Amino acid sequence: MPELTPHTLVVTAHAGDFVWRAGGAIALAASRGERVTIACLTFGERGESARAWRDGLSLEEIKTMRREEAEAAAGALGAEVRFFDAGDYPLVAGPELTDRLVHLYREVQPTVVLTHPLDDPYNADHPAAARMALDARVLAQAVGYPAEGDALGAPPVFFFEPHQPEMSDFRPEVLLDITDVWETKRKAMECLSAQQHLWEYYSDLGRRRGTQLKRNAGPNLGLPSTTYGEAFMRFYPQVTDRLA
Repeated sequence: MPELTPHTLVVTAHAGDFVWRAGGAIALAASRGERVTIACLTFGERGESARAWRDGLSLEEIKTMRREEAEAAAGALGAEVRFFDAGDYPLVAGPELTDRLVHLYREVQPTVVLTHPLDDPYNADHPAAARMALDARVLAQAVGYPAEGDALGAPPVFFFEPHQPEMSDFRPEVLLDITDVWETKRKAMECLSAQQHLWEYYSDLGRRRGTQLKRNAGPNLGLPSTTYGEAFMRFYPQVTDRLA
């Protein structure tokens, strides 16, 4: 079978999630000339826009603002974003929304999928997005599923790091060096003015994951003194002919 063109699909619950948790991975893929598509299920208009509500903005004004922020952030990272406008707090997993994701899987034929972990006691929208991302992947593989396009292969799925990993059974199994694109990620973070309080939190997390990355890589890679990283978990087993 012909080798598929590299294409990352990011399934994210809210407008800012893809930036904080996977902005480096997105920017790295884009820097290699690969396509990245972000499926943004909600704008985070109700649960992740407290500052805008306190400023007296209406629901539609907040959705417009968050959409513009997400578009700017995705553009800074080099990705395309699709908005599903499914409504947050709660984001309700259901067959219609899952079907929309199946159609997107069939359309873009991702070779890698990034999404939330399946456990987050602080935000039920995140596991709901993850569950639909996984269900849609399986359905998109079924030749008889009624969606246009070829049946999906078996793209690996990586869970990106939640805000409170210790409470979400998250283990940093994969540490990704994002040093070369850190400034790009930071620029994308600064597009999200509605969540400005998270800029420094995720900058600090990037540095801490970079420190752990250097420790696990060993001294021979010549990594810079300040290294930035992102952490991921694999959901499906890795298939390989060599342990490395």
